[in-house]
This record gives sequence, C-alpha cells and structure tokens, in this order.
Amino acid sequence: MMRRLLPPLVSGSLFGAGLALGGMTDPARVRGFLDIFGDWDPTLAFVMGGAVLVMAIAWRFREHMAHPLFAEKFSLPDRSDLTGRLIGGSALFGVGWGIAGLCPGPGIAALVIEPASAAIFVVSMLAGMFLVRLVEGSA
Repeated sequence: MMRRLLPPLVSGSLFGAGLALGGMTDPARVRGFLDIFGDWDPTLAFVMGGAVLVMAIAWRFREHMAHPLFAEKFSLPDRSDLTGRLIGGSALFGVGWGIAGLCPGPGIAALVIEPASAAIFVVSMLAGMFLVRLVEGSA
C-alpha cells in the first residue's frame, strides 16, 4: 500500500512546493502574467520554462526505459484523444484561470497559504466538476 501511495505523495508535495516557491499560488502574479498590455509579470514564463526543461530531460530518459518506475506501462496520449470535449474544456479552463488567477494545482496549494480566498476557488471548482458529471450522467 505504501509503495503505491508514496510516489504520488512525494511528487505532489514537490509540485506544490515548486508552485509556492515560484509564486504561482498568488492569483495576482498569474493575472499579471496574462496582462500582456499592462503591468506584465514574466515570472510564470520562467516557471513554465523550467517545467519544459525538466520534462524534455525526462522525455529523453523515457526513450530508454521499458516501463515507468511505478507503473506497468507508459500511458501516452495519441491524436484520437483530441476531441471537441477536450478542446472546449481547455478553453473553459483557460477562461477560469484568467478570471481567478488560479488553476487546480495552485488553488489546492493556496489552501495552505491563504485558506479563505483559496477555499472559495476550490469549492467553486469542485462544484463545477460535480455539475459536469451530473449533466453528463443525465444526457
């Protein structure tokens, strides 16, 4: 049991710490990045660049691995995963991110730093997820 729980716990904690360290739990910083015609804050670009660099290195290692360290096989997307539902959901996610200045990862991490304001976001996010499942279940 611990062997299954430890990798996501460690990687999630590392991810949350990186978000907090990079200032991505601050909605004003995220909105500042999106304000390209105003007081633009490039911090998020550096955080994304760091993530892309780490992923590029990991991708090179993956080519030489028969399977992941903690799974039976790699689960990689293909072109059939690109659906109208995914594109629409991505657009809706982007609009919400721009309005709130938070996305799910930083929103949950912000619960530790600013519980009152982050809780409003997290509860709203969970309500939206529930609503989608409710609507899809009745369709």
